[in-house]
Parts: sequence; structure tokens; C-alpha cells
Amino acid sequence: MKIKYLKKMETKTKSKKADKKWIIIVSTSALLISALLSLLSELILPNTFIVINIVLVILFIALGIVFDIIGVAITTAEEKMFHAMATKKIKGAKRAIKLIKNKEKASSFCNDVIGDICGVVSGSCGITIAVKMASLLEINVLIPTIIVTSLISALTIGGKAIGKAFAVNNSNEIVFTITKI
Repeated sequence: MKIKYLKKMETKTKSKKADKKWIIIVSTSALLISALLSLLSELILPNTFIVINIVLVILFIALGIVFDIIGVAITTAEEKMFHAMATKKIKGAKRAIKLIKNKEKASSFCNDVIGDICGVVSGSCGITIAVKMASLLEINVLIPTIIVTSLISALTIGGKAIGKAFAVNNSNEIVFTITKI
């Protein structure tokens, strides 16, 4: 009885160490990816036409939605199907199994790291658009800021809501497609 208890405690200690390592990796990844995307947007947005800025914000929103779909699909996919495919040596099946077995980390990276970064960067890009709109229209920046941030929020939340339903209903196909890519 004591041996089983000690083994459980040992497993919990190892998982806590692994969790600390994962937290450091994911935080560092978030820092680097966020810095890169912010740098790119800050270099591009101030020197381009407002239409290009809007297209970039839409791309950031779409990227966040796509990665949210991938994260949800990984969490809801069925591993059994991919084991059957792996026995038939279908390309991508082993990678799908690996993703599904590490679903907590994979979905955290997709949903939290990429998805949240895209949300933050699209918001900061939206401020640039609002300032340009206010300058072009010669109005107070408050109104364009409210309009732009509201639109970004609505598109992001609505897109993710649609994407989640799609991901849950098509999880195996999405995971399989991702592993082939």
C-alpha cells in the first residue's frame, strides 16, 4: 500500500517538473512570437495605406481563429481512428497520435499562445487604424477607437464560436489534415 502511494507521489513530482519546463517553453515561445508579430505590425502599419492595415488586422484575426480551430480539434479528436490508420501506414497518422496524446500542450500552444497573441496584436493594430481614421476624418480618436475595437472583438469572438463548432464536428479530419501539412 505504501509503495503505491509513493509511486503516485513520485509521478506527481515528475509531472510538476515537466509542467515547469512546459511553462517556461510556452512562455518563451509566446514572448518571441508576440515580439516578432508586434515588430512586423509596427514596421508595416504606420507606413501603409489604411486598407492594407485593415487587411493585416483581418489576417491576424483569421490566424487566431484557425489556430483556435486546430486546438479544439486536437482536444476532441479520437485517437483510436489514427491507430487504425497507423497500422495501415497512412502518412500523418503517427503524428496525429502524438498530437492527441499531447493534447493539453498542443491545444494550449494553438489556443493560448497563437490565438491570444493574434488577439492582442490585432487589437494593437486596430488602434493604429483608429488613429489613422481619426486623422483622415479630422475627428476625435474616441469614436474610431470604439468602432474598430468593437469590430475586432465581434469578428474574433464570432469567428471562434463558428470555428469551435466546426472543429468539434470535424476534429478527426482537421487533425489529419494538419498532420499531413
